[in-house]
Amino acid sequence: MHQKRYEGFLRTPCLWENDSLFELKQFEIKSVLKKIDLSIDSKLRLGKYIERFVSFQLQNTNSISVIAENVQIQQEKITLGELDCILKKNNQPIHLEIIYKFYVYNPAVGTTEIDHVIGPNRKDSLIEKLEKLKEKQLPLLYSETCKPYISELGLNTEDISQQVYFKTQLFLPFKNQNIKLKTLNNECIVGFYISKNELIEFSECKFYIPIKKDWLVIPHPNVDWLNFQAFKVVAEAYLQQQYSPLCWVKFKNGTITKMFLV
Repeated sequence: MHQKRYEGFLRTPCLWENDSLFELKQFEIKSVLKKIDLSIDSKLRLGKYIERFVSFQLQNTNSISVIAENVQIQQEKITLGELDCILKKNNQPIHLEIIYKFYVYNPAVGTTEIDHVIGPNRKDSLIEKLEKLKEKQLPLLYSETCKPYISELGLNTEDISQQVYFKTQLFLPFKNQNIKLKTLNNECIVGFYISKNELIEFSECKFYIPIKKDWLVIPHPNVDWLNFQAFKVVAEAYLQQQYSPLCWVKFKNGTITKMFLV
């Protein structure tokens, strides 16, 4: 499963290009799919699990050398934050923050394209994440507390550029899948989302609910599909817990796509 998840990770595009959003510069890397041959603790939460994929990707790219990963910045035993990765790309030192998100596009939230992008459980949003990066995570590098850590790596803070590696799977409303994004990358759109009230429209479909790490996987037919009635029972249990499951939906014509039930 590591391999299928890694392939899904590699094929997930970045949410914007260059530095077109909040002046946050997207990290650029070209990779070919390789057999992943590192051991990963399956108990890692998804964010940390994906960081192991990024580490593997970086270490298998000729122009890149990884200097340090997961650098905990502490002051009097209190952790102020963490630098995800310090690397050199073509000898240029870079502080890289790694983000992989699942978002739904809800035109009813906020007034701008960025405002409309929120978490499927409504517990987070793109704008909140961008502000946290801009105001808290990236400025940490330039703090006095951070200087000794950077010096230990043989680097000067002033020489380090900051970039983000921000990959996203984005889901549009089922009834409005013709939305064209102007600022964000349309290639991030991988499926749609529906509410419980719309579920009846899928009564002739089959369903599969992957575990969270398999949210990365590109849908394929070789899984144990649920019929509509069985899926409704399982889905209701998720919704009772205020949790929006990601599902694979197989239509009668054999087409398979990803869907959030929100």
